[in-house]
Amino acid sequence: MPAVVRTTIRAGWSGTLDRHRHTALVLRVKTIRDMLTHPNPLADAATTEAEDRGLVRLVQSGSKEALELLITLHQRWIYNIALRMVCLPQDAEDATQEILLKVLTKLSTFRGESEFRTWLYRLAVNHLLNMKRGRAEAREWTFEDYGRELDRTPDADLRAPDSERPDAQLLLQEAKIGCTSGMLLCLDREQRLVYVLGEIFGVTDRVGAELLDISRDSFRQKLARARRDLCNFMQGKCGLVKASNPCRCAKKTQGFIKLGYVDPQNLLFARERIIEVREVAGKRSEQLDILYDAYAEIHRSHPFQGSPDFAGSLRALIERTNFQSAFDL
Repeated sequence: MPAVVRTTIRAGWSGTLDRHRHTALVLRVKTIRDMLTHPNPLADAATTEAEDRGLVRLVQSGSKEALELLITLHQRWIYNIALRMVCLPQDAEDATQEILLKVLTKLSTFRGESEFRTWLYRLAVNHLLNMKRGRAEAREWTFEDYGRELDRTPDADLRAPDSERPDAQLLLQEAKIGCTSGMLLCLDREQRLVYVLGEIFGVTDRVGAELLDISRDSFRQKLARARRDLCNFMQGKCGLVKASNPCRCAKKTQGFIKLGYVDPQNLLFARERIIEVREVAGKRSEQLDILYDAYAEIHRSHPFQGSPDFAGSLRALIERTNFQSAFDL
């Protein structure tokens, strides 16, 4: 953690820094934060707790700047979990905004009886489990339905793109990410969330159990069922994991375009240069089944997407209200 951040947080603890100097330091943090890679808050031994608690204390004393920084540090992780749950970026943005509004209104109730990470992401998890269905979820996909839809999508060679299209490899990547993301919708919400946390983001059974408020054994069992159901489908259908399967991303891309699943002018997932989930989530500490782990690598290779500036939109909300009285901070 940069020294300027530690200094700001220590100042909040000690109360020795006057408000003007504190504000200046936080604003300085804000100018450099996009250059920083925040440590994985879902790691088994996360290093973010002390910094988070320091920021929470500043927020509870009325600091808008500390609130904005706290949201900025976690919004990308919450957004990426939401994206795997709802598939469509716009729905993930809506879910993330709703979660952060809950954080804003409930932050005054945090008393440090649990890790802040547990408090924050349990709130996110509960919202994602109980929110109304998004557009991609509305169809209530099963693996059987999804397999039939893939079979009905005509095969065609991915021809060279014309001048109005992105590069063919980006279209192929868009089709692959979109299709494998859609597979997750065939899991029920709890299975999907457990798989997203445990298999894609590498959350251990200890952390997963804390976030879902269940036993470690229950988390492992739920993860095993989700892995089995998803991997059985991929083993029987997906050419990425079994060469004899007929379904190939390159053959389906043109069909996805014709059916409206891929829009060449508005790519939702593919980027020319991306950070992959595996790069930020880190390695699992326990030994995984080699076959299942290979399947999960397909989802770990998906982009770790940048999130919209939720901190900025919440800042605008705060500026329209009485910050202290409206949120009991």
